[in-house]
Amino acid sequence: MEFIDAKTIVRPVKPTDQYISNEYNMNIYRGCSHGCIYCDSRSECYQLQDFDTVKAKRDALTIIENELKRKRKKGIIGTGAMSDPYNPMEEKYELTRGALKLIDKYGFGISITTKSPLIVRDIDILKSISKHSPVDIHITITANDDELSKKIEPSVAPSSERFKAIYSLSQNNLFTGIFINPILPFITDTIENITGIVKRGAEAHAKNIICFTGVTIRNGSRDYLYKSFDKIFPNMREKYTKNFGINYMCNSPDSSILWRAFKNECNKYDIIYDFKTLNKTIRSLYPKEASLFD
Repeated sequence: MEFIDAKTIVRPVKPTDQYISNEYNMNIYRGCSHGCIYCDSRSECYQLQDFDTVKAKRDALTIIENELKRKRKKGIIGTGAMSDPYNPMEEKYELTRGALKLIDKYGFGISITTKSPLIVRDIDILKSISKHSPVDIHITITANDDELSKKIEPSVAPSSERFKAIYSLSQNNLFTGIFINPILPFITDTIENITGIVKRGAEAHAKNIICFTGVTIRNGSRDYLYKSFDKIFPNMREKYTKNFGINYMCNSPDSSILWRAFKNECNKYDIIYDFKTLNKTIRSLYPKEASLFD
């Protein structure tokens, strides 16, 4: 494991209903070893060198504790937007687990996005946090089929194992959902794939599912995606360049049809599918006696 210097780790963010509405963001690790062919974090604008090599921030837990005990306002801390907090190195170093203990100690909530079933290891701490603050977990699943998920996310646990993790978390009364993000046009943008994920999510007792009907592509991430296409999806590069050119947002040509099918399937199982309702529900997870301003 390589360690890098950091002055701060828990940063304030402005809550928004365009995404999960948190007060803070936390990234203990930099880079990711999942190898997902579509990852936007590879984009040049983030200036992340050697992105496939996971690096940890030196003295992360000391920095996090110093920051948490100085914060006057409690709130929900989000993690997982730029680097998966449950990468393979976490199994050994337990930095995310250590951070969760501090979040529990100082009375904050947690919102986690991950692709790893390793999160079930920390059910004990997550349940402890949920006694005083919201715990919101999202497992990213882009393909209902394990073979397809292995092609586009080569170093990630199969989708079937991620569904099992959702079930385990839900059985422990932890508010757990799914991110279908991204949808790759001409690859995963089928009604069967999206409704299949919703159905299996419902069977695993997922409380919410958020679906994005396209993929973002920028300089840096585009090169990696297209080179991956050349290896595993012949002629897909040509389809993308013809349909999207150098566009940043590349939506499925069937976006409206997919969204309608997704929405209907979520309504069928009474699953939350929009950020406004999701954020309102997350806020309702605060115990009545708890306050954001304690």
